[in-house]
Amino acid sequence: MDAQERGELAAAIEAVARSTPGVRSVYRSGSLISNLLRAGAEAIGVRKDDEPIVSVAADGDGVVVEATLGVDSAARSADVLHSVHAAVDALLTERGVRRESITLTVAHVQASVHA
Repeated sequence: MDAQERGELAAAIEAVARSTPGVRSVYRSGSLISNLLRAGAEAIGVRKDDEPIVSVAADGDGVVVEATLGVDSAARSADVLHSVHAAVDALLTERGVRRESITLTVAHVQASVHA
């Protein structure tokens, strides 16, 4: 899988995650340091700011997916994570891509839109 295919898959995974009930935001995955370095590179024009938020890396015959989410406070985080995981797994299966791993992290619980 080349970089363009990974980028297209990452965009599709982001769309699936955002459409999952209970997901309020999708954040760029990575550590604080890597995100600061990425922001600095974008600021000086070394790196594009339109790169995918979701991380998709090739691992042998499969892919490793990482996504960081913000969830609605009215939803159970565990239920949201299970739903996103199932949706991402279904997308990969639909596209004939073998899943090596899917890592989902809740970075923020946002006030409910119904509050």
